[in-house]
Amino acid sequence: QVQLVESEGGLVQAGNNLRLSCAASGRSVKDTAMAWFRQVPGLEREFLAAIPYPAGSKYYADSVKGRFTISRDIEKNIVSLQMNSLQPEDTATYTCAASPRNWYTHSVYFQTSSYEHWGQGTQVTVSS
Repeated sequence: QVQLVESEGGLVQAGNNLRLSCAASGRSVKDTAMAWFRQVPGLEREFLAAIPYPAGSKYYADSVKGRFTISRDIEKNIVSLQMNSLQPEDTATYTCAASPRNWYTHSVYFQTSSYEHWGQGTQVTVSS
């Protein structure tokens, strides 16, 4: 059984950086497609970033491209999201997701329905 646990988010001033981690159990992240999403209450879940396996490519939403970076730590079985230059509009609940599948169509990684396993989410609040 795969379980995902996000690290604690927190309160960040605009312009600062924050690194989130997703600790996986039950499956190695090196053999798993991993992704990060975020959601604001009342709105649909928004795709942020994905890393397939093998990790030759990474995919990002336009809203975070150039600011956010997804990465794997295989030894610790953790997938991280480095978030730079945070702005108030980045305030949301951030959730990691996983799937044992690997796809050749890039757009599949953007869809919430592609992932079987989800963490509980962690709150990130960016103040101005």
